[in-house]
Amino acid sequence: MNGARVAVIGAGSWGTALSLVLCRNGHRVRLWGHDPAQIADMAAARENRQFLPGHALPAGIEVTTDPAQAVAGASALLLVVPSQFFAAVMRQFAPLLPPDLGIAWATKGFEPGTGRLLHQVVADTAGPREMAILSGPSFAGEVARGLPTAITVAASSPAFAWHLADLVHSERFRAYTHDDLIGVQVGGAAKNVLAIACGIADGLGFGANTRAALITRGLAELIRLGGALGARAETFMGLAGLGDLVLTCTDDQSRNRRLGLALARGESAAAAMAAIGQEVEGYVTARAVQQIAQAHGVEMPISEQVYAVLYAGRTPEAATRQLLERAGKAELD
Repeated sequence: MNGARVAVIGAGSWGTALSLVLCRNGHRVRLWGHDPAQIADMAAARENRQFLPGHALPAGIEVTTDPAQAVAGASALLLVVPSQFFAAVMRQFAPLLPPDLGIAWATKGFEPGTGRLLHQVVADTAGPREMAILSGPSFAGEVARGLPTAITVAASSPAFAWHLADLVHSERFRAYTHDDLIGVQVGGAAKNVLAIACGIADGLGFGANTRAALITRGLAELIRLGGALGARAETFMGLAGLGDLVLTCTDDQSRNRRLGLALARGESAAAAMAAIGQEVEGYVTARAVQQIAQAHGVEMPISEQVYAVLYAGRTPEAATRQLLERAGKAELD
């Protein structure tokens, strides 16, 4: 599919990188951002110097702060905003959308406060329509540089999954389709909490064995949480589960991992996130995961300790002791 008009809502690093993917595939992009100063700078410099420096914006990407202009004539809509602002942005854009326009998003998180999955937010604010999520192991900088990347598109119907996949798929950005909309959302969101745990462990000097254990037992937590919400276990063995989990737990491009490293150094979460300078989704998601796990009776000891460090004043060392002192159990329980 060539020559589509795509509205990308969210001018952070990931929204900008996906705009580059779409433009390289021959599509015309209107990239919307909420900050007039940032958008003015992007228009003048033809670069997102704040969030994705060093990558020129081609002529096929138009930037705007006007919601109506962003969606005018669009045949596809892709939201790429932090989860804590997702509902507010949806409420802002929903009245502008034709009823037959499907909504896709590349946001990884739950709705803060309610713990709802984002497809529920879309349904409540924009009514019944096609929906899809783009997720998987993908750092914005590597995507912008054209390094090979594979992602998953899960949708409310196979046809809409293929529609979105066709928009972004290329030799360097491979898009696989999926039908487990719930599982792909849960994997992309909850793995960020586990990346904080891995950052803490590495920051405390626990080594590769500990990191592997956290990733593996963290995957078990994802599967349990997903099962409680209606996801299929095998989804978490794919790109949006294991793939994204391994990426964000092991590479310092991950903002969530860097938050964990800073916590291990004794920095406060607020100071660490200020230094990182971009949204750290795992911070907000830790509270949502704790809320959902408690509501559904899901055992998530690693995620629980991350929540305690972030919100209950527990030190990284004390959280580690809590995990190490747990009684033994069968691995597959």
